[in-house]
Amino acid sequence: MSTTLIEVRPAKAADATAVASTHDEAWRAAYQGIIPGGELEKLINRRGPQWWDSAIRKGSRVSVLVFGDKIAGYANYGRNRARSLHFDGEIYELYLRPEFQGLGFGRRLFTAARRDLMQSGLKSMVVWALSDNDPATEFYRALGGRMVARSSERFGPKSLDKVAFAWTN
Repeated sequence: MSTTLIEVRPAKAADATAVASTHDEAWRAAYQGIIPGGELEKLINRRGPQWWDSAIRKGSRVSVLVFGDKIAGYANYGRNRARSLHFDGEIYELYLRPEFQGLGFGRRLFTAARRDLMQSGLKSMVVWALSDNDPATEFYRALGGRMVARSSERFGPKSLDKVAFAWTN
């Protein structure tokens, strides 16, 4: 019998290439057919290994979920960026490679990010998701998030609706 180690830990600069690859795979799976193709490619290409290396080295809060020796997902989080929403923290991104979805890893990554925010004194939290991304909206509802706001974001010629889910403690 073999045991595979699953851990959530802060990202290191050495993880930048694997995080970029995870971002690429997860975004293609999540947004194909939602975000127009050319716009999706631009968004993915902007977040290559150098971008992640810089973000990690500058101290952005990026945690990775490692399955064995492979980065299966990541979360990027910090202070809430929307001044109109009165919540302390925000998970900016939480993504898993497609083959790791539906196995409870997203919940594990979410819980670790939320715990880190709370330990930093950020007691309440918000997450934004595109309304058309049903797996994401269902995921945040299942984690107890309540919808607190709606907005829209432009992706080239297309405007997409997004919703904010919040948790308070």
